[in-house]
Amino acid sequence: MGQVTPAPMAQLAPAQPAARPYLVFFDWDKSNLTDATMPTINQIATTIKSGNPTTIRIAGHADKSGTNMYNDALSKRRADAVRAKLEQGGVARTKSTTEAFGESRPLVNTADDVREPQNRRVEVTIQ
Repeated sequence: MGQVTPAPMAQLAPAQPAARPYLVFFDWDKSNLTDATMPTINQIATTIKSGNPTTIRIAGHADKSGTNMYNDALSKRRADAVRAKLEQGGVARTKSTTEAFGESRPLVNTADDVREPQNRRVEVTIQ
């Protein structure tokens, strides 16, 4: 009997890794970046400049302390602060978009008027 040679397996293109958001956290009722946020901002800028992303989404969030209208504006200021810092670091403004979600997409569900540090953030997604 002759030897059976298996058919070659089809080569699959490597799957794109799922976009993992970078998280930049903020103090309560603040939209300014601190020294503690700079390593994350620098990592985001390095990742963007070392690749060729088609989408950079910067999404601001707030916790549930304060009114919805106030938190919408605060989350917008947070997203704008991160975008401005990335632009200072050499990331073209035209490569990114900003969104503000206020308190509508918490990482940690809480009751109204609860100050939750994990919800005071900006998520940067690079694809």
